[in-house]
Amino acid sequence: MKFSDLGNDLYTGKRSIPVVRRRARFYLVSLILMAIAVSGLAINKLNLGLEFKGGSEFRVTSTSVPGDYEATAREALGAADDSQGVRVSKLGAGTVRVQTERLDDVESARVRTELARTFSVAEENVSATFIGPSWGDSVTKQALRALIIFVILVAAVLAIYFRNWKMALAALIALVHDLIITVGIYSFSKFEVSPATMIGFLTVLGYSIYDTVVVFDKVRENTNEAFANGRMSFAKAANLAVNQTLVRSLNTTVIGILPILSVMVVGAIFLGPGTLLDLALVLFIGILVGAYSSIFLATPLLVSLRAKDDAVVELDKRASRSQAKRDRESPAVAAPADPDEVDVDPDREAALATSAPMASGEDSATITGRQVHKYAQAGPRNQPKRPPKSRRK
Repeated sequence: MKFSDLGNDLYTGKRSIPVVRRRARFYLVSLILMAIAVSGLAINKLNLGLEFKGGSEFRVTSTSVPGDYEATAREALGAADDSQGVRVSKLGAGTVRVQTERLDDVESARVRTELARTFSVAEENVSATFIGPSWGDSVTKQALRALIIFVILVAAVLAIYFRNWKMALAALIALVHDLIITVGIYSFSKFEVSPATMIGFLTVLGYSIYDTVVVFDKVRENTNEAFANGRMSFAKAANLAVNQTLVRSLNTTVIGILPILSVMVVGAIFLGPGTLLDLALVLFIGILVGAYSSIFLATPLLVSLRAKDDAVVELDKRASRSQAKRDRESPAVAAPADPDEVDVDPDREAALATSAPMASGEDSATITGRQVHKYAQAGPRNQPKRPPKSRRK
């Protein structure tokens, strides 16, 4: 089947992915991922950059950076290969960055001289910078303040827009889910957390909320229609909304991922570590996690939160009565709402499959489960003919 045909079938309800019905599985997956992420934060902690911890930074500018630039820089500092206090990275094509713990003026001057000698450049081509930990504390406080303000504003806007605080709560839970998993991946991978990473975290939260709001808007449309006509339960209406927006969410995610992936490849191969690569990396991880939560977590959470609401309980009863009425009025065996969810006994299906195709005089008991569904959908004109009275015995 073509992807476009699948999207059309999901939108019209001809096919359905039971996301809401199987929400317990997705809850379990999310809980496991969050538990692993929290354990990673507790064991490994985040690899904070120099901007957050403070220290000294040296940058060597050279027209020809040697291939073993890391070993050359460590040799100049007298640091072992496994030294945790020294970080060496390449910025662009002609700059080597060396980060160390805090050094005094005398030690800093000595390191500059040694780096100039080992890289065969003039001492003026080696810059030295000291970054105090107070700057990192200020950045952290400002980022946390921005996060709190962002969450409060988002909760208020969602509650006003959807006129239901449980929708806002479900979206915020999905938001926290994305943040914890993204940060947990950073703790396990040992990627450096820089100010650009903090900016990326906030950007990811915005994307996650955007995708969730799009899905919730369709959920509101479907559930309002269900409350009006009573033909569909709240859970089924919400699941239909997820299916109708599934292809759109996947397309948006792919379109967003491709340029970020390009930036990551260019940054890793040609530019080296830096602001661009840090930002692209956190966006790549966060968009994938956000796409998962907006499809498989936010709407199921909303259904669970509203399962005991009086209006939802009453709607489910009306939908059951409406379905029972349609079953009684059906001219043939009632067909399930979703053809892909027909429950057929495998043993009976195999036994019936061996029988000859039904002729006009055969008993209708030889019809397989799928044939029953086909005739039920076709209408009374295409039903199998009953045998003549002379042959009914």
